[in-house]
Amino acid sequence: MQNNEQAVHELMRGECYRFLAACFYQPKKEALVTGQLLPALTQNLQEVCPEAVPFSRRMQEHLASYSEEELVVEYARLFVGPFGLKAPPYGSVYLDGEGTVMGSSTMETIGLYEQEGLTRDEAFHELPDHIAVELEFMYYLSYRRVEALQKGDMVLAEAYRFKQDQFRTHFLTKWVPPFCTHIQEESDNGFYSALAECVATYIQVAV
Repeated sequence: MQNNEQAVHELMRGECYRFLAACFYQPKKEALVTGQLLPALTQNLQEVCPEAVPFSRRMQEHLASYSEEELVVEYARLFVGPFGLKAPPYGSVYLDGEGTVMGSSTMETIGLYEQEGLTRDEAFHELPDHIAVELEFMYYLSYRRVEALQKGDMVLAEAYRFKQDQFRTHFLTKWVPPFCTHIQEESDNGFYSALAECVATYIQVAV
């Protein structure tokens, strides 16, 4: 592909990470529906990971059948507590041993964020290895690759592609699939079950 084609493809890859990350924050149904997030996710997936499209379409279909209150309650039950997390959304729980948070893998992710000059927003209260944060980091790396491609800096573009590949294989592909399995085992909510299948497929297929 030429630089412009690569940049467009990379932009769509990054947008998928961004849209999927948004789905792992406390749900606001109006933003998901009115903001056209899910249609945009499906549109981008059609180009970069068609294997995940059936699941993003199911997310849209199921979203219509739940109230925002139902989504918020299920989100809290799965990812927040207070009576134990049914599907802990933190990488260290899966990479550093059951129940571990802020473990060695978390320290690694913090180091990678700092290498990119990224710092913690004091208003943000989640841990650095929360699923949404790691997906957003992939979006950031993708965005930087797009910038490099648009400038014709192929060395920098390949460096950012390498960083993406390393982060995906070293972290995401190791812990996101079992995390998604927990969601599917613990929830009968069609939206979150479809989200789990969508993100697990995207992480493993969209290289």
